[in-house]
Amino acid sequence: MGYYDHQDYHQPKRPSSPIMTAIISAVIGGLIVLLLSPTLSRLGLFPSLDGNLPQTTVGNKQVTTVKVNTNVTDAVKKAAPAVVGVINLKRSFNFFETEEMQQSSGSGIVFEKTGGKARIITNYHVIQGGSRFKVIIPSGGEKNKEVEARLLGGDQLTDLAVLEISDKYVTAVADLGNSDQLTAGEPAIAIGNPLGLGQSVTTGVISSPKRAFRVDAQTTTDVIQTDAAINPGNSGGALVNIAGQVIGINTLKIAEQGVEGLGFAIPINDARPIIEKLIRYGKVARPYLGVQMVDISDLTQEALQQLNLPNSITSGVAIYELEPGSPADAAGMEPGDVIVALDGQAVKSGSDVRQYMYSKKAVNDKMEVTYYRDGKKQTATITLAEAPGELR
Repeated sequence: MGYYDHQDYHQPKRPSSPIMTAIISAVIGGLIVLLLSPTLSRLGLFPSLDGNLPQTTVGNKQVTTVKVNTNVTDAVKKAAPAVVGVINLKRSFNFFETEEMQQSSGSGIVFEKTGGKARIITNYHVIQGGSRFKVIIPSGGEKNKEVEARLLGGDQLTDLAVLEISDKYVTAVADLGNSDQLTAGEPAIAIGNPLGLGQSVTTGVISSPKRAFRVDAQTTTDVIQTDAAINPGNSGGALVNIAGQVIGINTLKIAEQGVEGLGFAIPINDARPIIEKLIRYGKVARPYLGVQMVDISDLTQEALQQLNLPNSITSGVAIYELEPGSPADAAGMEPGDVIVALDGQAVKSGSDVRQYMYSKKAVNDKMEVTYYRDGKKQTATITLAEAPGELR
């Protein structure tokens, strides 16, 4: 073990000045920052050397365009150019001047171009009571084209009417589909002019391809039921399938408290013969018997006993009034006769009778009527006449 038996003595240091320490620290710090500034700028921790501050970005600056292309958009692209707006104008008179006011608005479908004219199908209730009509053709821009239209004819019973315009501004004609091939659940697209706002699209499904709808106390018609929204102004517009084909003409919506998605359209196959007659004749000439009828299912037991029907007859139509000189009168039928079949096809109600005549027979056609009188089965051959205007 070694020992040091002598000591080192040091001269004590003079304390440094605080001011000098601060100056030296500042110089050293500045040199360090100057040397490291390029690295700090690259890391975004220090302003860039050119004096520009770092940019602050909210969200992604890159704009992304998404191209949407589905079966629905394809169908709308195909069908929409043929769907137009319809304006019903009515003249009103006062002591000083004649005014023309818009009575209603709806929609229509361009279904034909021929001989410099374009023809448009719409609803009868859209044009009802009007003295002048305009068609609004969609242009795809801010300004649509208004064109004067001529009424070729209308039919209140089927709620159909045909307008005609110059084809100068018409660029598209609807492709008419087959409404007999519809199935419940398949897509349905309604295109029209709701509330006069301009062309719009709603989608849904076919709720029922064929629904019996009672037009009035005497007449029932078949309609397509859909849950695609059909609002005021959509009337006369197109109900389109997924292929962009018109399968129906939008006609009405049931709007009651607690009821949703209950819209109806006239099947295009049912509308075709009516359209042809309106173009050719301006009206639909319907055959008629000239009788007032009541369903025997609605009669009291006392009234049924007076008819003296066999127990096997539980349905049919009883004649309670006969128009003098009518086809039924000329064939020898009488009040109290109960019609049970037409041309061998059973009928259960007055609606069945009208449906058969309107769909299967024409004016001047012969029709075999099977009926019961005083409990005995009889037949009569009737030549159908044209129904008076108020009965069409």
